[in-house]
Amino acid sequence: MPDSFRQMHRPGDPFILANAWDAGSAKMLVAMGARAIATSSAAHAFTLGRPDMGTITRDEALTHAQDLVAAVDVPVSGDFENGFGEAPETCAETVRLAAEIGLAGICIEDTALPGDAPYEAALAAERIRAAAAAARALPGDFVLVARADGILTGQYDTKTAIARIQSFETAGADAVYVPAPPSMEDLGRLVKATALPFNALVAGPYATCSRAEFAALGVARLSLGSALARATWRTIHDAGQQMFGEGRFDNLSNALPFATVNPMLT
Repeated sequence: MPDSFRQMHRPGDPFILANAWDAGSAKMLVAMGARAIATSSAAHAFTLGRPDMGTITRDEALTHAQDLVAAVDVPVSGDFENGFGEAPETCAETVRLAAEIGLAGICIEDTALPGDAPYEAALAAERIRAAAAAARALPGDFVLVARADGILTGQYDTKTAIARIQSFETAGADAVYVPAPPSMEDLGRLVKATALPFNALVAGPYATCSRAEFAALGVARLSLGSALARATWRTIHDAGQQMFGEGRFDNLSNALPFATVNPMLT
């Protein structure tokens, strides 16, 4: 019997939570071996012709996530930014709505979008406490991940991030997530600072690290954020520069054949 979404979170044996941006990318990733799919707020925003950081509404995020849930037969988790509101009760309602559409869990971060400033520490913890209480009251299992984004946004350091994830653990989070720590050494410090499963972001310099290296630090989950989507945008960017700048089309020569794509989408 396949592991439940919660059971997939095994420290030292991380699974890849593959962030998709539409039904096609979700189905393709599952066909290639993804055991779970996640939305990406940035990648979703890009599909709507919008920049990242707080440009997606809760209704839009729920509708998008529901499309992915319907497309695949593996657990789907929602990248739900700051819970779509400051108030703890808003975060709790977001959890309930996410469960209603079939999501296996969501992430809630501590950034007061659309800006970069983090919520004050006590409020950040209270938001997770309310969300965790809502998750525990659901009829089914639901994995709530608390994100401390201040290192990513340049608002606080690793020491503060450790204090934040420890407060989130106390508040009832099921797992924690600190994107983009300064180094693998810092990532190891963060993982050791909590008893909860830890999600690491595979993007930027961390894309050069192997699953085995993350496993050695005790990481339980590896998510891609918008990295895979941005890699796709890189293909469009490079092909476009060549087409419209040089009048050449060489970058299209390595396009996947229909015979490869079509079977993944059936």
